[in-house]
Amino acid sequence: IESVHPISPAHLQKAFILIILSFMFFMAMLIIFSLRQNIGYFLLATAFLIIQLLTLFGWMSQRKKILRLHENGFTLGKQTCLFSDIEKMSANRISKNFGGIKNEYRITKTTGERIFVPEMIHEVSLVFDKIEQKTLRK
Repeated sequence: IESVHPISPAHLQKAFILIILSFMFFMAMLIIFSLRQNIGYFLLATAFLIIQLLTLFGWMSQRKKILRLHENGFTLGKQTCLFSDIEKMSANRISKNFGGIKNEYRITKTTGERIFVPEMIHEVSLVFDKIEQKTLRK
């Protein structure tokens, strides 16, 4: 293994903050509901609980996405690709209505299989450049 690239700490931190805030609001709405007995507070508490659970599930599943560079290929999660199998690589900037600009890194293998490298990977642009350099050397 040449290098290991997990999810960026900034992305993990954002998700963790969202989990903590949604839990705090969930608890606050439950306390207010128990004091005032208004169903609106219970519905708000339920919404914050759903947000917390979905974020926690996403956070736990994304933590396992690790890109490992090897001498002759790489692995991303359970996907494996040799540098000799890469047919095309593209990095696109996509403008979204909400959320600003998103970078999309796509690798197409000779078999037609596509591998999307998430921009959450730590130093993804540098890793993508390394893969491109090794692909050109094959």
